Amino acid sequence: MSWLPTLIKACYFLAALLFILGLKRMSSPRTARGGIVWAGVGMLLAVLATFALPGMHNRGLILAAVVIGVSAAWWTGRRVAMTAMPQMVALYNGMGGGAAAAIGAAELFGHVQVLRQVVMPDTSPLRPESWATDGLHPIGTVLPLTSLTPLELGLGVLGALIGSVSFSGSLIAFAKLQGWLDKRFVFPGQRLVNLLVLLAAVVCGVMLVGGHLTMPLIVAFFVLALLFGLMMTLPIGGADMPVVISLYNAFTGLAVAFEGFVLGNEAMIIAGMVVGAAGTLLTQLMAKAMNRSIGNVLFGSFGAVAGGAAQTIEGAQKPIEASDAAVMMAYAERVVIVPGYGMAVAQAQHKVWEFAKLLISRGVKVKFAIHPVAGRMPGHMNVLLAEAGVPYDLIADMDDINPEFPNTDVALVIGANDVVNPVAKTDPASPIYGMPILDVSLAKNVIVIKRGRGTGFAGIENALFYADNTRMLYGDGQAAAGELVTQLKSVDG
Repeated sequence: MSWLPTLIKACYFLAALLFILGLKRMSSPRTARGGIVWAGVGMLLAVLATFALPGMHNRGLILAAVVIGVSAAWWTGRRVAMTAMPQMVALYNGMGGGAAAAIGAAELFGHVQVLRQVVMPDTSPLRPESWATDGLHPIGTVLPLTSLTPLELGLGVLGALIGSVSFSGSLIAFAKLQGWLDKRFVFPGQRLVNLLVLLAAVVCGVMLVGGHLTMPLIVAFFVLALLFGLMMTLPIGGADMPVVISLYNAFTGLAVAFEGFVLGNEAMIIAGMVVGAAGTLLTQLMAKAMNRSIGNVLFGSFGAVAGGAAQTIEGAQKPIEASDAAVMMAYAERVVIVPGYGMAVAQAQHKVWEFAKLLISRGVKVKFAIHPVAGRMPGHMNVLLAEAGVPYDLIADMDDINPEFPNTDVALVIGANDVVNPVAKTDPASPIYGMPILDVSLAKNVIVIKRGRGTGFAGIENALFYADNTRMLYGDGQAAAGELVTQLKSVDG
């Protein structure tokens, strides 16, 4: 069947095309669902084409692994709450990095096994200059992996390094998002220690590429790579989580692409590069939205903005009753609702949308304002609002909505904190100074739904809560939104 390799290549090309088109459709909320379907069909096509590769072994084991993975993903995907979506994304992203690292491990261990079987006895030291000296068994006759060029071997090691970091780092991110690790782990000299661990892993990788393929060195390489992922992620603060998720997404994509080069698999190369490029751009966007440089994200302490000293703010928080807040918004012309992670925790998105619909029915112009890093991952608030049925044309990004706040009668903040804190623009001593924020303080009136008087993830006081035009509606997000709905219904139209 001489036509089979050509057909497989064509399937890979079509799968790559579907990946790219699917990603393009994901850029808009209106077409995102279709984009996911397109990309999923592309992945299915790539998997089926891979099963048809000549010389493919262990199809039964591969099929069993696919069935187990698909079943687990289907079950968890159906059961996970939208509020838990960030940790699910972090976990699945880590699995992708782990798979890439596993491919690299198979390549390296396969090399060692071939050398032991072909070049010399188990007791002999592994010498690169002896790899191709056995006349009875030319190198490459036992396992195809021996045909790797130094460039391919280098890419395989690099992919294994990046994949391992993404795997262990994503697991820590998952544990933190899940609430299993609710504290930051920092110690003096942490950056230097992390750098030394990374350098040690790189040195081991260079030695492997240079031909020193020994089992202890391979094991040391993977242990150091996994350790670096752990140590780099443990200092994460909640405020930095969106950057971390998008960063590891980019890592996973690059790792898959590098291993695709080693395996000669076009679908892996293109899919990995697309994911890596998208993740890199998203990381830049998230870092910019938090006023963090990429260098600081990569080599600094992720939790640098967390735990900042509380700012000295004059004034006092002024409470308001739900009935008064409802009346204020009922007779407003423009209302902007700003959701944050607190809304997600309270699962209040449905009640908030019910309240917004009541306002719209009274002729009030309502919009939802989304900060790029609101929530625990990029797009978290958009997903929650879409689940509640909020139309896409009512959702505005930060750059689009900020000019409208001065003409807004009431800004309703539910669960957001640091992304609306005006000290980011007014206090150079603040840990979040320079971070782009939603200009909620410029609205004529501000109502903040908040459970208590605590600080946000950056650990600093929010000057917005003490402003003259701000009133605090204390209570659980869902309960407070429900009370607003009840009170609004009682207001005469």
